Amino acid sequence: MDVERWLAQIGLPQYAASFRANDIDAEVLRVLDESDLEKLGVTSLGHRKRLLGAIQALKEPARARSPVEEGALARPRAPERRQLTVMFCDLVGSTALSERLDPEDFRDVIRAYQDCCAGVVTRFEGYVAKYLGDGVLIYFGDPSPDEDDAERAVRAALAIRSGIAGFTHEGLRS
Repeated sequence: MDVERWLAQIGLPQYAASFRANDIDAEVLRVLDESDLEKLGVTSLGHRKRLLGAIQALKEPARARSPVEEGALARPRAPERRQLTVMFCDLVGSTALSERLDPEDFRDVIRAYQDCCAGVVTRFEGYVAKYLGDGVLIYFGDPSPDEDDAERAVRAALAIRSGIAGFTHEGLRS
């Protein structure tokens, strides 16, 4: 994973030089905590929280857990009806791409795509419900709905499209 690209995808490219100067790679990134971010010069509380949320999303790429599994709904609630915005992202042309690339290279492409999706979805306060091969199932409004869930889903979709447009890999184009 390219940490500088990841920072740009979550809207915080201004920290790329500090991360590079401190040898923060994908492995180190996954173990950073709030005090580490302060030492890296991330002085804004909002930026630290955004980074921590995006880092958490990176830790669970294979299978995102539901709010119930997370313990967010510790006590039973009465059933309720509410609106939920559901978004599904799919990497167009991935089957043809998988036939042209080595399996390891294809895995890297899918991982970069999933990292992009997770970072953007976190930034727009969505929830990655599940990864399905090259597809990503995303919820907005779970566990707590907001009036602008649909708008945030559209903005996230546009940001994901912009994020993957910058991907460079032999045989891959946006």
